[in-house]
Amino acid sequence: MEAEDRHTRWLSELGRFSEPGLLVLASLAAGPRHGYAIMRDIQHFHGARIEPGTLYGALSRLEGRGWIEALPSEERRKPYRITKAGGDVLRRHLATMQKVVVIGLGRLDVAEAGQ
Repeated sequence: MEAEDRHTRWLSELGRFSEPGLLVLASLAAGPRHGYAIMRDIQHFHGARIEPGTLYGALSRLEGRGWIEALPSEERRKPYRITKAGGDVLRRHLATMQKVVVIGLGRLDVAEAGQ
């Protein structure tokens, strides 16, 4: 129960910054990446361009919570990777989103069938 409460609190801490943080965690779930590679990956799988200021703000918040960690720099690039805690938060958040999608689509199907 305590672990579930902690995860629920972590999800709420994503707050109004949840989408950029969620997208960064999803990108890093595939493996370590530096900032530009994260931006390209997000554009590829989400379709939206995340601005550098938004990206680096999200990286800073995620690193401060221990959900990602910086790796040694490669020339001028600073790669990041998701931590176990970050993977746990991402998994919980995606499971919650999946429930919303299933319920929402089911309700739309019922509404459309009644029209």
